Amino acid sequence: MIPAGFEYMRATSVDDALAKLAGTNGRGKLIAGGHSLVPLMKLRLSQPQVLIDIARIPELAGIRERDGRIEIGAGTVHREVASSALLRKLCPLLSDAAAEIGDAQVRNRGTLGGSLAHADPSADYPASMLALDAEIHLAGPKGPRVVHASAFFRDLFTVDLAPDEIITGVGFTPAQASAYAKLHQRASHYAIVGVAATLDVGGGTIRAARLGLTGACPCAIRLRTVEEALAGTKASTAAIAAAVRHSAADLKTVSADIHASADYRRAMVPVFTRRALEAALVRLKPDPTYG
Repeated sequence: MIPAGFEYMRATSVDDALAKLAGTNGRGKLIAGGHSLVPLMKLRLSQPQVLIDIARIPELAGIRERDGRIEIGAGTVHREVASSALLRKLCPLLSDAAAEIGDAQVRNRGTLGGSLAHADPSADYPASMLALDAEIHLAGPKGPRVVHASAFFRDLFTVDLAPDEIITGVGFTPAQASAYAKLHQRASHYAIVGVAATLDVGGGTIRAARLGLTGACPCAIRLRTVEEALAGTKASTAAIAAAVRHSAADLKTVSADIHASADYRRAMVPVFTRRALEAALVRLKPDPTYG
């Protein structure tokens, strides 16, 4: 398929991108890696008259630690997230998730911000942002604003991002006891079910857990009932096995498609929730014979 004709512009800064976007009077779209937008354009499901390239804006790139938090620019490509020594050490969940995205070509071009803005119901980053309780940083004509991940993902391909705004980055507290477990569709590598898990453990007790689920529902959600079941329990495989039995309570609407039925996805949620939690616990306690 061939997309409809369009004008191409390259932005040099966030302010420049916002000005160019405003100048299109609603006829423009931002593009970075293009792995979400270009296929839609080829099918003519999206026909922007102007494309504004933000892939080379320096202030949107990079992974850094600042004041005990990690900040990642929206233009950072998946390969950099997957290979980051900082993330592997302090927040391996995110490296896990990035390494599972698509193939090498996709990871070399696709960006964190693009994935979050598109919010595919089977994408890996939304669940990760929920498990990390991340802040999504936005810029727009009215100035910057911050949206918590729990409020950002609203519904199928729907996020709290205005047409005249840009995602500039994300920020979150590191979580060493964290992991991502995924059952993927073989051709696309999108998640049939994917679970991101973080644990806060002290004195052998799980003080808090956060779990993000992707692939099974119209948008990424928190498994709050499992989180509540884990809080205050012994950090052990037995406690995890007991808690994941509650995962069905958070599944209000379960997706079904040619890759998996709703019943199959529902059955896989506790399986991959347990795998993610056990992997997170191993990272906290190197001895694999715990619990």
